[in-house]
Amino acid sequence: MVKTKHVLTYGDAFVDYIAADTDNSSFNRHLGGATVNVAAGISRLGLSSRFITITGDDETSAFVRNELLKEGVDLSHAIQVPEKRVSGVYIHLTPEFDRVFADYVNETPDLQVGGHELEKKAFEKASIFHFCSGTLFHPEARETTRKALELSKEHGVLCSYDVNIRPLRWESEELCRETVLEFLPSADIVKLTTAELDFLMETESMEEGLERLSGFAIPLVFVTDGENGTHAVFQNKVHHVPVVPVQPVDTTGAGDAFMAGVIRHVHLQGLPGTEQEVIACADFGNKLGALCATKAGALTAMPRIEEIAKITNQGSGAL
Repeated sequence: MVKTKHVLTYGDAFVDYIAADTDNSSFNRHLGGATVNVAAGISRLGLSSRFITITGDDETSAFVRNELLKEGVDLSHAIQVPEKRVSGVYIHLTPEFDRVFADYVNETPDLQVGGHELEKKAFEKASIFHFCSGTLFHPEARETTRKALELSKEHGVLCSYDVNIRPLRWESEELCRETVLEFLPSADIVKLTTAELDFLMETESMEEGLERLSGFAIPLVFVTDGENGTHAVFQNKVHHVPVVPVQPVDTTGAGDAFMAGVIRHVHLQGLPGTEQEVIACADFGNKLGALCATKAGALTAMPRIEEIAKITNQGSGAL
């Protein structure tokens, strides 16, 4: 039974220093990072969630591990290296409450999970392996990701890839684009924003971008477009899935909530095989992303299992 399986996520843990208001003069500390948000979001949605990451022996690392454990995330496949220091990111808010990643602090970028440290048993009972581009700037992390994808394929695990480009982490746009594109053919599910589609495909229109992206033969693609909803691409057909507008408080983490929703849907029902199933999957992700945007914070705003009834009982796209 798929319900006995877990979702496996790999990536960096972060401490998010999120602006308290749009003045961006004071900040609140939160556990963060795209893959952290997804791992915790999956757990909040009632699934077994396991996270592969690396932490150190300092107070910040202890904070990260304790917060993940509080969220019900299994860290049995994570590793500790005393010298490792968890990265930090400063997030500013625009007057429209959109997030702006202003600065990264990474004291130990060369301390990464090694491919040899991945445990096969982590993949044996996984339904989905999820990753994003956040660690791919580092050569060792790229090798680790390749190994994880290899293990996923060996064990029949679906692979989910949130492009989630953060330019400040890369030496150049060219390296970023080349690296992110390399991993697209290995994914069964890919999520990216309209801006990321334009950047990767080097186009100025979504239509042309999707045409170029079709050459990667990805089974399921979601192009998110904020308040305009999501464009779900399945069997070379594009389906626009709208979302009812909400009053945003903080859009930080909305894309991660969307991803957690998609993963939950696929974990429980399998990879969509019809247009209707694809639309239902995107619609559920849209609802979770919109709900997340009505709350402050990122991980703190990830929807919980008890909120699903509220989401699903009010019609398509409604909250």
